[in-house]
Amino acid sequence: MLHSMSTTVEFASERSADEVNEEIRALWRRSGGTLSVEQREEYQRLVLEWAAAAPQSEKAA
Repeated sequence: MLHSMSTTVEFASERSADEVNEEIRALWRRSGGTLSVEQREEYQRLVLEWAAAAPQSEKAA
């Protein structure tokens, strides 16, 4: 069975990229380096949140 994944992300709170990154690191530490299906879903959500929170760097022209 295939599941579609939403391409929009909504966050309950505004956190900095550093805060989200620390949560990602904690998830990996808790998992021992191997993510379960549920942990992978959490990781994907966190990465999207981190990307939304990360400052956008300007590309050199």
